[in-house]
Amino acid sequence: MILLTGATGFLGEFVLNELINRGHDVTCFVRKTSNLNTFNNLNVKYVYGELDDYQSICKALSGKEVLINIASLGFGHAPNIINACKEMNVKRAIFVSTTGVFTKLNPDSKGIRLEAERLIKESGLDYTIIRPTMIYGTPKDRNMWRLVKYLKRLRVLPILGDGTYLQQPVFVKDLATAIVSSYETSVSIKKAYNISGAKPLTYNEIVNTTGRALGKNVIRIHIPMKLSYELLNMYEKVSKKPKLKAEQVLRLNENKDFSHEEATKDFGYRPLSFEEGIKLEINW
Repeated sequence: MILLTGATGFLGEFVLNELINRGHDVTCFVRKTSNLNTFNNLNVKYVYGELDDYQSICKALSGKEVLINIASLGFGHAPNIINACKEMNVKRAIFVSTTGVFTKLNPDSKGIRLEAERLIKESGLDYTIIRPTMIYGTPKDRNMWRLVKYLKRLRVLPILGDGTYLQQPVFVKDLATAIVSSYETSVSIKKAYNISGAKPLTYNEIVNTTGRALGKNVIRIHIPMKLSYELLNMYEKVSKKPKLKAEQVLRLNENKDFSHEEATKDFGYRPLSFEEGIKLEINW
């Protein structure tokens, strides 16, 4: 018996389907405001609750053997979730974090997620932590779909920086498979895994590959990183609601490549190439 949080989200939908396809008994933990259309064609049980409502988590965990927590660890709910697992004697737990915890920058969510991981590791639970890179795969993603939509309309793309920084996006179905596979093996207990795409690519390569999948020859116009940063700094000072921030330039120009060798060794993780994945997203 598994309790799954975050089942109505972009990733959660794929994890739920993977669990059902493998014959697992799943109950989903959802808010009363959640869109439950995902469940329409699935024989899935669900219970209402909130991650900041400790008693509702305990109630949902009653009679369960496993927690798979897809819901973000960036909102500070980790203490509630961990303590509820202990109180309800749920020993096995899978938590989805992010490779964003390795950034050299210091966004507010980084500290919250690092603290969450520390609490998980010290909890005494039979935990597994899954850290995906940037997730993509359908029009619901908040990453590659923006680029796809832009390149469908225009083939001239401004790039903030030289575009040589590395990315390793992970296809959403590959990530869902990794999460369920990690749960199904005891080798993953007390371990954390980085889950990334097949190989690192520069941002320039990602743009060109996406363009080819759309049948377009993309013209890249590079704006030097320092100039981009200074221009956005000025823009932030004069705009009440800036659509871009100077910090995003630094984030964009930070390498985000991570080896998934440990996941391949422990539970056979083998992701799609970006070329295959972006074609699937475009054809969705």
